[in-house]
Amino acid sequence: MSSEIMIEVEQLSKCYQIYEEPHHRLLQMLAGRRRQYYREFWALEGVSLQVRRAQTVGIIGRNGSGKSTLLQLICGTLNPTAGSLKVNGRVAALLELGSGFNPDFSGRENVYMSCALYGMTRADTDERFADILAFADIGDFINQPVKSYSSGMMARLAFAVIVHVNADVLIIDEALAVGDTFFTQKCMRFLRGFMTRGTVLFVSHDIASVKSLCNHAIWLEQGRVQAAGDPKHISDLYLEAFYEAQQGKSTTTKLKPKAMPLSQQKKDQRQAFLNASNLRNDLQIFEFDPEAPSFGQGGAQVLSVAFFDAAGEPLNWVVGGEQVSLVVHVQANSPLRSPIVGFFVKDRLGQALFGDNTYLSYRDTPIAIEAGQIVKAQFTFLMPLLAGGDYSVNVAIADGALDEHVQHQWIHDAVQFKSVSTSIVNGLIGIPMQAIDLAITGDQ
Repeated sequence: MSSEIMIEVEQLSKCYQIYEEPHHRLLQMLAGRRRQYYREFWALEGVSLQVRRAQTVGIIGRNGSGKSTLLQLICGTLNPTAGSLKVNGRVAALLELGSGFNPDFSGRENVYMSCALYGMTRADTDERFADILAFADIGDFINQPVKSYSSGMMARLAFAVIVHVNADVLIIDEALAVGDTFFTQKCMRFLRGFMTRGTVLFVSHDIASVKSLCNHAIWLEQGRVQAAGDPKHISDLYLEAFYEAQQGKSTTTKLKPKAMPLSQQKKDQRQAFLNASNLRNDLQIFEFDPEAPSFGQGGAQVLSVAFFDAAGEPLNWVVGGEQVSLVVHVQANSPLRSPIVGFFVKDRLGQALFGDNTYLSYRDTPIAIEAGQIVKAQFTFLMPLLAGGDYSVNVAIADGALDEHVQHQWIHDAVQFKSVSTSIVNGLIGIPMQAIDLAITGDQ
């Protein structure tokens, strides 16, 4: 990571004047400094931080903690009350849905206006306009007034602009909370690439996203920096404080571990109840998309990807906790000596939740494929319980070994699916339990 400092903030503060009655503003103008008709609200107070090149910083905190205020000060859309800040390089920001867009202008006109505000010439915008339009993927709506756009279309266009302005620093405030799965995955692929060379400030209430995306985290509380450091550690501190604020200080004490005898495997008796209730984890499966974005050498290609039940019937609905098989058919375009077929299930932010491949099972006895032959890979497992939201399956076919292979085709978002109802309370996924028991076994 480069040591170049991109953002430097020293004792930054922002104070707002809060008037109880509208006419108090006029009285304050007349009274000047002789009398005060307002109370002060310090949205930020004494905040100091440094952000370096290629650093991705997550900013967490409860509503009203000053996160958005800090971003607006760094972007220059607000002026500080006290303190100083310095930003090196071009900053591109997505602070609020459609912020900076004129609702009466068309999408095309707003693109040119936004690019001009980022210091680009009209010739520069002309050169990149086709790429911006392709990334946004809103079709003929580019010529319609922005006020007619849905929230998803607004997010697409705003993100497409900041992707193509060659920024050194990206500032994003909950910008990925809207938009469909395909677009969110596209944005995440861009962000992960940008993070290797640029600087990102990322505000989110999604703690899992902060842990996954960021290499540094800052916790703001009532306008002050409460803690900063490793994202996992800071996120855990924040969650602990959040729950303590809701239910009182933790009284957990360290207990001496005691060995317990292992019991035989049991069936989870709750499963039948859950599957007969509205808590059943229903997953709606969509069709395989052969046109989904992909890359590779082309020595083989994926023909189909689908979920099947234990009887071998294709599924368009899957129930979390039940056994399923993911079946991938692949055709070789050239001879493959040691093919590897694999998959990942990812959430809407591109986080890999689980997956596997065929390498270890066939490492010692690889199945060679001749050009034109079709091979079927089948992965059978208990589908984890998934929180409500959108997910996708990435599939790939390679030739070689895990540490040295040729990637022939990797398909992003080959199959989409949606968790429409679930019993999961927290966490990225839920593991189907064999049993959960609670019983008093005796006294100390």
